[in-house]
Amino acid sequence: MTDEQKSFDALEERLNARKTEYETMPVPDAAYQAVQSGIRQAARKRKSRMRWYMSSISAAALILLFTGCIRVSPAFASFVEQLPGMEGIVSMIRQDKGLMMAIDKSLLQQVGVTDEHDGASLTVEGIITDESRMVIFYTMKGMKDSEKFNYDIDLLDENGKDLPVAFSYASPKPASDKNVYEDMIDVIFTDGALPPEELSVVFKSRDTASAEEWKLTFPVDKNLTKGMKKVIPVNQTLTVDGQRIDVKQATLYPTRLVLDVNFDPKNTKKVFGLSDLQLVDEQGRAWRTDTSTGGDERSIYFESMYFSIPKKLTLQGSGFSGLDKKDLNLSLDLKSRQITGGPPGLKMVGSKVEGNDLIIDFSVAGSMQGGFVLSFENVKDSEGKSYEIPGTSWSSGEGTDDSHTIVSSTIENGAKLKGELKMNISTYPMKIKSPFSLEIPVNP
Repeated sequence: MTDEQKSFDALEERLNARKTEYETMPVPDAAYQAVQSGIRQAARKRKSRMRWYMSSISAAALILLFTGCIRVSPAFASFVEQLPGMEGIVSMIRQDKGLMMAIDKSLLQQVGVTDEHDGASLTVEGIITDESRMVIFYTMKGMKDSEKFNYDIDLLDENGKDLPVAFSYASPKPASDKNVYEDMIDVIFTDGALPPEELSVVFKSRDTASAEEWKLTFPVDKNLTKGMKKVIPVNQTLTVDGQRIDVKQATLYPTRLVLDVNFDPKNTKKVFGLSDLQLVDEQGRAWRTDTSTGGDERSIYFESMYFSIPKKLTLQGSGFSGLDKKDLNLSLDLKSRQITGGPPGLKMVGSKVEGNDLIIDFSVAGSMQGGFVLSFENVKDSEGKSYEIPGTSWSSGEGTDDSHTIVSSTIENGAKLKGELKMNISTYPMKIKSPFSLEIPVNP
């Protein structure tokens, strides 16, 4: 056995050890839906900055499933060697076939920029970016409460302005080195936004007493993926439980595939999302989806098969989450807890004030598992003043009744609200089973 092979085998052992650690993380059923709810909420706020946050538990949800053992190619081994101590992050992204193929094709830009003060340091190790997505790998060393991640993140362009993007991040995980934590920031470019010429990643402590800040600025090498966008026209229509869905095109990037669809405005139901959606090739390999953004015109994101384009591709799903459009609007009397309109079975069960905010508890029949959580938009009081709902949480059971879920919606600056509220439902955990499939034309 050569020294190079021994090195690969040793690396593979370390990666599989980290893989086992992540596989044994406890992941509540609600965690994945928390991520999805945040993503959809961010998408609805496109006029302002779009971002969503995830707890450390949601980070485990992002990992999803590992399949088979970790195989180490020379390019993959080189990636790990370039980013010392990043085996945990490698294990996290290993389940993303498209992202790992992009790494194997040497599309990783090494950065290695560090900001250090008061014995604490933050390093951006590297990035992968194209016109659709950017993944930023970073490590933290000696920073306070790294595991609790008491920090906010800003992404700024070369002019110091906020990037008009959606991005997610989680509480980082301990690396093999003592007091070192590692994770990644996953960025979606929407509404024509593109990677900047120069990027600043800013970490700000949420501790108001310290106001500590770490800022890392570096150029973005867009030439690594320049001209690598491929557009595949589809122009076919799906009918799922009587609802028309126009599949317009698929755009293939090194980091992901973007499927553009349009939900017919004449549909009788509001479709929140398609269930169990995947792309399956002629070998039976499934390319999963993780997020989607938009309203009736929507972009759905899949793993990329850019470097392994199949001969045949089929879009498959088991149905959708949706609600009759007539049930989307409701009025809520805060005093009597009476709901007028809305879906059958929705009840208000209580409320409380926390600081300047009002938290309203709703009872929803069924489980949030594998579906969409109840969320609202266009909340207005009796005088027509609008309010934002920045957060939603939920727990199973109404008292001893496990057939219901309690959903708590926070109305920002709503502590003094009284009387009647008008609200529109933006997502709801109603599933419609109606399996479907559609052949996607592929040019081998």
